[in-house]
Amino acid sequence: MEVIQKNGDKHGSFEVIDQNKSVAQMTYTWAGPTKFIIDHTEVNEAYGGKGLGKQLLMAAVDFARAQQLKIMPLCPFAKSVFDKEPSLADVLF
Repeated sequence: MEVIQKNGDKHGSFEVIDQNKSVAQMTYTWAGPTKFIIDHTEVNEAYGGKGLGKQLLMAAVDFARAQQLKIMPLCPFAKSVFDKEPSLADVLF
């Protein structure tokens, strides 16, 4: 399994790919040049409980840190992880 990023002018996503099939996805929307909004996270039922949502969130955090961006976690899953992990506060908007 690997995490890939698709980035467009207005929207993007991080996806977990397993055997050439997307099995988990986190979508985001750009909110200006320096921040993006995580708006949805979804994991295929067959892959539940494997930590794929957290893996996607960490890919988003790594991207934000590398590009000096901020994240607004509107997705309930993403917000809950940010609330539990103070070490991620540096990328919060």
